[in-house]
Amino acid sequence: MKKPSWLFMATLVISSLALLISCKKKDPVPENIPELITRATITFTPSGGSSGSSVVVTATDPDNIGAQDIKVDGPINLTKGTTYTLTIQLVNGLYKPTDSGYNVSKQVEAEGDAHQFFFSWNTGLFSNPLGDGNIDNRNDPVNYGASVDKNGRPVGLITMWTTASTPSSGSNSFRVLLKHQPGIKSNASTSADGESDFDLTFMINVN
Repeated sequence: MKKPSWLFMATLVISSLALLISCKKKDPVPENIPELITRATITFTPSGGSSGSSVVVTATDPDNIGAQDIKVDGPINLTKGTTYTLTIQLVNGLYKPTDSGYNVSKQVEAEGDAHQFFFSWNTGLFSNPLGDGNIDNRNDPVNYGASVDKNGRPVGLITMWTTASTPSSGSNSFRVLLKHQPGIKSNASTSADGESDFDLTFMINVN
């Protein structure tokens, strides 16, 4: 029997390697990478005819996953009986402001079907929404308004709040939790599902 030529054998080996590489490239790679956030800016702006100045607090983590701890300023000092629009701005300062990866808020909005903000606070701070937030129970009220994803589920980059008519200060807290839930966000998903992009707690007063 005639032996295969070296050229035929080489061609066979190369073809086999090409097939293996092609198969590897087609293997699906699951994506569940939390957003990298170095600064979160929380702004309460009087709205709905309410007067007063905006209240701005920030949380900063310059190296994100590095050795430096996150620094949260505050407290949040709100006026009693006032309606506010809360906006949340997120950036990744490891990028330049002109880079596409800098504005994390835009990424969260674009990937709204994989993100949701959850909130908690001390009972009695707000007259609308009532309660203590939806971190412990996702069905507790939060006024997400038009800040929803393509499926009509809440995101929370913009929310509405009305403070109680009775002052409250001292040991109150306001917690903001952003969950990363690709493929699992649903009408029943909770703050326990997915990865946390950030979890911040601010002191808050209503005067």
